[in-house]
Formats: sequence, structure tokens, C-alpha cells
Amino acid sequence: MSTLRVTAVRVERRRDGAFAETPTPRLSWTVETEGENWRQGSAEIRLDGSDVARVTGSESVFVDWPFPPLAPRARHTLEVRVTGADGEVSPWSDPVTLRSVFLGEGEWRAALVGLADPAGEPCPGLVRAEFDVAKDVAAATLYATAHGVYQAQINGRDVDDAVLKPGWSSYQYRIEHEATDVTALVERGRNAVGMCFAGGWFTEKFGFHGQARRVYGADQPAVAAQLHLTYTDGTSEVVASGPDWRGAAAGVVVTSGIYDGERLDARRAVPGWSEPGFDDAGWPSVVVRDLDVVPSPALAEPVRRTQEVPVREVITTPSGRTVLDFGQNLVGRLRVRVSGPAGEVITLRHAEVLEHGELGVRPLRHAKATDELVLSGGEDVFEPAFTFHGFRYAEVTGWPGALDLDTARAAITAVVIGSDMHRTGWFECSEPLVNQLHENVVWGMRGNFLSIPTDCPQRDERLGWTGDIQVFSPTAATLFDSDAFLADWLRDVAAEQAASDGVLGFVVPQVLPDGDRPAAAWGDAATVVPTVLFERFGDRRALAEQYPSMRSWVDKLVELAGERMLWEGMFQFGDWLDPDSPPDRPGEAKVDQEIVAGAHLVRSARLVARAARELDRPNDAAYYDDVAERARRSWLREYTTPAGRIVSDAQTAYAMAIAYDLVDDETRQVMGDRLAELVRRADFHIGTGFVGTPIIADALTDTGHADVAGRLLLQTGVPSWLYAVTMGATTVWERWDSMLPDGTINPGQMTSFNHYAFGAVADWMYRRLAGLAPAAPGYRQLRIAPVPVAGIEHASARHETPYGVAEAGWRAAGDGDLLVRAVVPANTTAVVELPGTAPYDVGSGRHEWTVADPRVAGDGARAAV
Repeated sequence: MSTLRVTAVRVERRRDGAFAETPTPRLSWTVETEGENWRQGSAEIRLDGSDVARVTGSESVFVDWPFPPLAPRARHTLEVRVTGADGEVSPWSDPVTLRSVFLGEGEWRAALVGLADPAGEPCPGLVRAEFDVAKDVAAATLYATAHGVYQAQINGRDVDDAVLKPGWSSYQYRIEHEATDVTALVERGRNAVGMCFAGGWFTEKFGFHGQARRVYGADQPAVAAQLHLTYTDGTSEVVASGPDWRGAAAGVVVTSGIYDGERLDARRAVPGWSEPGFDDAGWPSVVVRDLDVVPSPALAEPVRRTQEVPVREVITTPSGRTVLDFGQNLVGRLRVRVSGPAGEVITLRHAEVLEHGELGVRPLRHAKATDELVLSGGEDVFEPAFTFHGFRYAEVTGWPGALDLDTARAAITAVVIGSDMHRTGWFECSEPLVNQLHENVVWGMRGNFLSIPTDCPQRDERLGWTGDIQVFSPTAATLFDSDAFLADWLRDVAAEQAASDGVLGFVVPQVLPDGDRPAAAWGDAATVVPTVLFERFGDRRALAEQYPSMRSWVDKLVELAGERMLWEGMFQFGDWLDPDSPPDRPGEAKVDQEIVAGAHLVRSARLVARAARELDRPNDAAYYDDVAERARRSWLREYTTPAGRIVSDAQTAYAMAIAYDLVDDETRQVMGDRLAELVRRADFHIGTGFVGTPIIADALTDTGHADVAGRLLLQTGVPSWLYAVTMGATTVWERWDSMLPDGTINPGQMTSFNHYAFGAVADWMYRRLAGLAPAAPGYRQLRIAPVPVAGIEHASARHETPYGVAEAGWRAAGDGDLLVRAVVPANTTAVVELPGTAPYDVGSGRHEWTVADPRVAGDGARAAV
């Protein structure tokens, strides 16, 4: 019996439903079969059970829409079946329901409405309206957005499970709306729609050193919603927010801020406020506020509650305070079930670490990260609605009665929130500390991918730092299906650049007073992240959409470089957080900042040239190739010696020269040897900051020093990747020594215990250590090339590619041999490069090889490192 079947039919980029945000969405599907060497010959796509389009060829990822353009609010079913190159035909896939989530031109009608009489600045509140439904409803879709954050209810029920909607975007240029199917919530007769909301990012004050300010020009939030009703008789109706809605500064949420936290008062609950028949006569009419841009459909999965973590330990601190330890540094908030006297206040303070046994709040800077719960006198269930915290520990004061472990576990749960991306990467090896490092990277990404790619989730920052995601994006694309998430963020990148003459600044959305300046490795996110989306997901549309952004960034760099083609005399972050940088001067690194800047000019110019070739722009490709070559020669002339030394004789300098292909093959090897020597002289301690860390292991491996890369990975002394693990870290730290060996927090004013940048080494662990890498865009061809290192006896990786699950790994057989296994998904191939053998190609299926272990000398002894 045939095992051929089509699974995971997908529409565009999202994994949480088949949503079309354009009239011509792309389609993808996965093929599963137990057969080997399977290739697709053609595919059929069936729309609504009857209309069939045939697609010739082997492509099954991001296939162009083969039917007439979709209409707004359209609903269809999709099925796919495939025919193999051998002629075998699969059954039809399970049908998926596709929904158009875009509106037609001019169809956005909802006014942005806010409170007429807010009680404070900014003030959370409730708005509502009622409407009649006189016919049977065939479909109902709610389109809603906010200058702030909100949840919508219809007839007393939340419309979905998303939180912090609509997320954070560059509001002045782009704002997104949800498009939620609420058919099941609408009833014939009288209905009500309500929205609870707070200021969120829109009214937050951004900035450092006590100079924070509001950026978006408003001190009060507002919301907008329109409900499209389609009746069974074919007619339709729209219920939209406007001046006839009513609102009040009411509800459980008294105050709310991203950094400060929330005050919740259970006595202020308003039963029935979003149900029909509620008496809102005492609520004034709303005020209408300006909505400067037309909302567009959300591209990415929303923020959701993704996990719950129980209390692990109840600690009494030396000062007598009660602190809950959840055993994991996470991002979210606490859900509390409690009974106590009316008006009593429970205070929850959050932090990532303990210092000398007490809650370590100094790294939070101006963020209060505090929630206050005011009891009603009955049984209350609290969970903050419009804020989040980065924490492992929570200090509890005001609890009614004793709070022992049993009570805490029954009453208090940590609710993890984040953008609800699909997990796609898993790694495991023989070294438990490395496995924990990998999990720390996963948790760091899980916490910092919250609407935008943030730098940290706990202090008065939580911004979309471009340098952090630039270095981490390959790892992000491995661990989770982050295509939709990053493609969404890149639209803000392009909008911010267009407003800044091509400059991509420090953070996106850009909210810093001086954040719109160019800086190497930060602004290069404009070229690197779209390239990653193409290489890892096969997302050619992302490359095409971002190409003007990519090009404008390099054009700006060419302008800054001038005739010398060197990026000189300007502010740079450089190799940020070099382990030798003083606590109060994180940009002071061993490698000169202008060496970093010049190398990135070459790199970005090459990435634009590569994109131009892919997009069939040969003239552009030739121009940017020439830019890159002129900049490369200038870099070599200015910063290197004929003998192959770099003026800054530091690990990052040589790693850039090798990884960015700045030198010829002979010099490359000389520099690789020098890099290995520098690492040995440092006793295999890391010597790189944000720029060098993601590339040093590759630079060593590519120049024949995988043994040194392995020793670097396995080092446990400070500074090293595993030092934090030995100190009990459950996420990746911002500094190599965010906590000092004596348990004291680093004295610098910028110290986070959940920063993903240094976790970029995980990508090397997948690609090189386990040997699972893409050899063609979207993993259409894999590269199976494990690199075993001393100190590790087995390593394996599993990655859910756009074509299906791929695996690669190896294990020392104990007799001088290496056992290598791989799984190649259907409709793909792999190039196999095993130790001691010439590369060759294989087709899909399960593979196993036995080769000589390159770490074993001829006499059977382990080779020296």
C-alpha cells in the first residue's frame, strides 16, 4: 500500500491558520512518504472541491496562487495532491479552510475611539456598543486595532486567545488589524461588542537615564473595530466603532504600563459590560481620535499564552521577604487565585535573579516590573492583561495567610507569553552543559520574540535593537518558523528607513532620540535579515519586498564611505560587549570600531549584489559587486599587513576577515591559524562581543580548526558560553559575566539575564557540529556535513524545514569509527560531506554511513587538540 501523502497545506507564512493577507497568497505543502529518492513531478490544487489547478514541476514551497485573485472576506477550502516523478499519485490532502483577512479599497470604516473622561494618563478603559441581528448569519468577521493594546469581546466572550493586540509596529507608518472569525459568537437578536484596552507601547515613555518620553504624540489609548456580518440571504452589514459608542474608565485594570506593570482591583469588575442589555446610561459617549494610516492585516502569529510554569520553590530571603522561584527565566505574568479581605493589596515584584539572597532589581533600572492586586473580599483570579515581565523570581507581599510551597503551587502560576511561532529546531549531544545552553537559547528567543524582536524583556528597554536580530536571525530561523514574524518586522524596517534617507537606525520601531543614526552590524539588519529569510525559508517575496531597503542602506554607506571607501569618523557600537570591555564602557573592544564598520560595508554590498542576481537585476548586481570589491581592497590596504596580520590583533577581526570572505585563500588560512592561536593563548576563552561571537566558530571550522572551536564551546570558565550555564542560567545573558563568580550582579548599568545575541552559536551547533545545514534556499537541498569535536561523543539535530523534517547526527562507534545518520525530506536532496570522503549527492529518505572518526589517530588514540 502506498505511503505517499500530502500534509501541512499552508497559505503564505503563518502556521496558526490559513490566512490570505493578499488576493494572491502563496501556497506550500509537505509530502511524506516512506519511499526513497521521491521527487514531485506535478501537483493539483483543488479549490472548494471542484476548481482544480495543475502545477507542473517539483516546487512545493511558496507556489504562486493559481486561481483568480481572492475577494475580501472570502472563505474557501483548499486541498492538494501530488504526482511523483515515478507517476504515483497521492490522495487529496485533508482540506484546509482559507480566509481572506484583507479588506477592499476604502472598506475600513471604523473610527478610532477613546475615553471622553479618562481618570489618569494613560487610562485603561472599556468601550461598548449594541446592535441587532435580524437574519441568520452565515459569517461574521471582526476587524479591530488600537493605538494601544486591547481585547475585544462579543456577548461577554473574548473573540480569541491573543493578548497585547495588535502588537507593536511603527504606528506613524503602519498599524495592523486582526481579522477574527466570530461567527459562533454572534446571535440572532440583540448583541453587544466591547473592547477593554490600555496604552501599551503606544503611550509608553521610551528613553534612558531618566529621560524617557512619549514618542507617538498621545497620552491616551484608543481602539477601533468593525464587525462585518454576512447573512445567509447574501446581504451584509457592518457594525463600526464611532461617536455613538460609549466608554468609561472602568474595569479591573486601574493602571497599566509595559515597564511599570499593572494595578488590578477586583472590586472594579463590571459584570455584563460586553453583553446586551447592560445599562451604560452613566457612560459618556466616546471621543473620536485621529487614525493617520489605514490598518493592514497582520502578517504574523499574534502574541499568546504559550505555556504555564509552576512554582518550584518558596524562598524566605535574609531580610524575611517571601520570594517565589519558578526555576526558569521566562517572559509573561502571574495568574493568582486568592481569597482575602476586601481592599487588601498583594504586591508582586519581578526580577530575573537573586543577589545575596534578595530580589535583584537593580538591572531593571527605571522599570518597576510590579503588579498590585486589590482583593474583592471573595475568591479572585487575577492575571495582568496589558503588560509583561521578564523574571524567574517574584517577591510577594501582602498575601493573606501563610504562603508555603503547596499553597503557592495551588494559587500562583507563571503564564508564559510570546509571539506564537511554531517550534522547528531541536539539538542534543553527549554534553549536558551544551544541551542546557541550547535550551537557554530557545528560552531566550521565546521570551524576546514578543511582537517584535526585542533585546531584553525585563528592564526599561525591550526595544527592537537591529544589531541583536542581525546576529541572531540565522539561529531564529532554525529554532522557530520565524519567517512571518521577521517579514512583518521588516516592513517597519523599510518604513523607518524611508523616513530617514535610507538609514536604518539602532532600534525598530525607532523611539530613541538619537536612534536614527547608522551603525555597522546594527543597520546591516536591513541586508542580513531578508537574506536569512530567503536562505532558510525560500521566501523570495521577502527578498523582493525588502530589496529597496537593502539597496538604500548600502547606498547610504557608499555615501558615508566617500572616495576612500572606508566607513570612518562616525559613532559605532563596534564589537559591543567584548568580554574585556569595562562594565561602564561596553563599546570599548579589542578590535577597532572602524575595522568592524569597513568589513560590514563589504558584507552588505555583497548581500545586495546577491539579491540583485536572484531578482534578475544584473546591472544592480554588477554595481554592488564593484562596491564590495572596492571596499574590500580599501579595508585590506588600511587594516592588514602583507604577512596576514590585522591591525587589531583580536579574535573578532580575524573571524570577520574569514567569515565575510575579505581575503584570498592563502591569507585566509594564515588568518585562521592566527585566530586559533589567539584562542589558545586565551586558554580557549571567548574573546568576542556581539559582532565576533556569531561567526568565530565558523571561522575556526572553515580554516581547519574545528578542534579549537570545540574547546571554545566546551570552556566553562568566565568568559565562555558555558560559564552562565554553570552559574544556573536558564537563558542567555547580555554580558559574558552578567553575574560575577561570587554571585554579585555585574556593576555595569546595562545588565540583562535574557539577551539572545550570544546564543547565535546555536546555529553553528546545528550546521557544523551536528551537520545539518541548508545548501539551497529553503532547504531545497540539504548539506549533511558533521564536524565531530573532542569532548563530545554524539550530536544530532532535527529541523522542520519547509519541505519536511530533516535530521542529521553522528555517534562515536567506539572502534575508531563514526556512525552518521540523516533523514532527507521528500522532494529534496542532500549533498553529503563526511570526514575523509569526497562530497556526493543523495535523494530523500533515511541514510546511514560509517566512516573513520577523524579525531582518532592511526594507533587508535584520540588526536591531540
